[in-house]
Amino acid sequence: MKQIIAIVKPYLAERVVEALRRAPLEALTVREAKGYGRQKDHLAEYGQSEYALAFLPKVEIEAWVDDTRVAEVVERIEAVARTGRMGDGKVFVLPLSEFQKV
Repeated sequence: MKQIIAIVKPYLAERVVEALRRAPLEALTVREAKGYGRQKDHLAEYGQSEYALAFLPKVEIEAWVDDTRVAEVVERIEAVARTGRMGDGKVFVLPLSEFQKV
């Protein structure tokens, strides 16, 4: 069993979740997050002044997948979330040593 963590842009989160609905998953969790990466910060305007935002809004999607389906799930995430621009996000695949249903 593996845990897949995808950090994506907020406007792409629903598309990723929809793509994963048809994937063979054990479980799925979605939460709002803020990230800081290669894009560093960007300037935003508020009224007449500019200010720097250190953290950008992201959505974190965690999925737990059987080892044999990891590549398929990662491909689905990349197909939907990759725009080719900086800040698209990241996908992490972690080993899961234990999994207990409650």
